[in-house]
Formats: sequence, C-alpha cells, structure tokens
Amino acid sequence: MLRVSRLTDYATVVMTCIAAHPADVLSTAQIADETRLELPTVSKLLKALGHAELVESFRGVNGGYRLARPATEISLAEIVEALEGPIGMTECGIGEGQCEREAQCGVRGSWQRINSVLDQALRAVSLEDMLKPPPAKRKIAVTVKTGEAITE
Repeated sequence: MLRVSRLTDYATVVMTCIAAHPADVLSTAQIADETRLELPTVSKLLKALGHAELVESFRGVNGGYRLARPATEISLAEIVEALEGPIGMTECGIGEGQCEREAQCGVRGSWQRINSVLDQALRAVSLEDMLKPPPAKRKIAVTVKTGEAITE
C-alpha cells in the first residue's frame, strides 16, 4: 500500500486548522486542542512546517503560528515535502544517480512518468482545497427491467 506517514497526515490537519483562521495567530495549545492532537506532536509538526517556510511563528504572550502565505498558494505537495522530503515513489523518481541499477533498468522511465503524475496531482491541490467539504456522493440506481442507470 502506498501511503503518506501519519505525521504527514497530521501536518495536513494542522495546516488546515491554521488556514481555517487566516486572520489569527494560533498558539500551539489552541491548534492541539482544535485538532485533537497531542501537544508534543503539534510542536514537532510546526517546527518542520516552519523550516519549510509554510508557517511563520510569533513569540511572546500573544505568540503562535499563522500561514506564511495564503492557503491558495500552498500546495499539498509542499506539505508532504516538508515532512517526507522529495516526492518519489522510487529512488530514480527523485533524481539520477540514486540507484546502482538505473543504467540497465527497463522500467525507470515508467516510474519517472508515474512519479511526475503524482507530483503534479499533489501540486494541483491547494491547502484552500483541503478546507472544502468533499463532493457529495451520488447514488446510482439500476432498473431491473431495462438495465438503465439513474443518477440521484
């Protein structure tokens, strides 16, 4: 199964929490409370997201975090990269010289193409998009007599 790590998943939760309050500076405790994540986990995530320049931090009594850029300008790929590093399903998908077998590999080009599609898909989804509710599921009924599909 291909999947992002639990921390990367939590990072998207933290980022959407902050994005839901664009005018506010949220404390780590507020973010932890709203996301129902452990405070040390949120602190660790905010540090990584800060290093990636996705959030900015403010010190002091009213300190906390806010997005470094508008949610429309932050892609899901950037969040994944902040926690996971470069996006690549295989070593050769990240760059050349990563695999000792790349010179004789017959599937390298295919994996690079797949990696490119995945990268483009993650870059096409903004943090703002992650705030939107998922589209409603459509029910499809099939009539027994005619076999005709009816979308509800």
